[in-house]
Amino acid sequence: MRILVTNDDGIEAPGLDVLKKIASELSDDVWVIAPETDQSGASHSLTLNEPLRLRKLAGKTYAVKGTPTDCIIMGVRHVLVDEPPDLVLSGVNRGQNLADDVTYSGTIAGAMEGMLLGIPSIALSLAMDFDDSGKIKWETPMTHGAGLVRDLMKMGWPEDVVININFPDREPDNIEGIAVTHQGKRDQDLLHVDDRLDTRGNPYYWFGFERRRSNPAKGTDLWAVYTGRISVTPLYLDLTHSKTCQKLSDAFRQVRGA
Repeated sequence: MRILVTNDDGIEAPGLDVLKKIASELSDDVWVIAPETDQSGASHSLTLNEPLRLRKLAGKTYAVKGTPTDCIIMGVRHVLVDEPPDLVLSGVNRGQNLADDVTYSGTIAGAMEGMLLGIPSIALSLAMDFDDSGKIKWETPMTHGAGLVRDLMKMGWPEDVVININFPDREPDNIEGIAVTHQGKRDQDLLHVDDRLDTRGNPYYWFGFERRRSNPAKGTDLWAVYTGRISVTPLYLDLTHSKTCQKLSDAFRQVRGA
């Protein structure tokens, strides 16, 4: 089995090394194509206004000056064009990708692009302590990742679905199990704008996120990770809201008589 690995934290991120080790437990044909620099929050963006730079670091390891989406396209359509991968793995992200996060996440986008190119794809992320001061528990995905991916590959899933895995901020022997979940939604707005002045008195801004727990419903990805479970969420690219679609269709028929 040929595996293509990417991430959004960049080619030197520790989570990428973790994912390479997970992939190596599944196959001896592992290729790594990841962004040169941190692309967190890049979502499913493409580089269209400047050329892509591809740098070979080792036999099967490349860095792309671009987004996770760029990396997967370069991998499937260029580097591995003669023998495309059988599986795309994206991560392991330093921080969770739950609920609203999935629309911003470059980790999810890397897996999403793999799916669009016809390849089974999985995103993997690791939750962190809210104060960001504790030890990052990389041992947890290291311990549970390969077995979980192997089980998912045996089970299979629809070709238009991406699997989103989130590991809780717990030691590997303190996991409460695996929960198949649906995408949750946070019950607060955590985004804020931090405005500052540079040394010349000119304003500049940072987006920031307040680290507070939501109160999620049981069965959601947030609930699973908060309760020490590994969350497995099948995500679907079709963003159409079917109920509203039907409601609008009925309304137009009434208004226009069509």
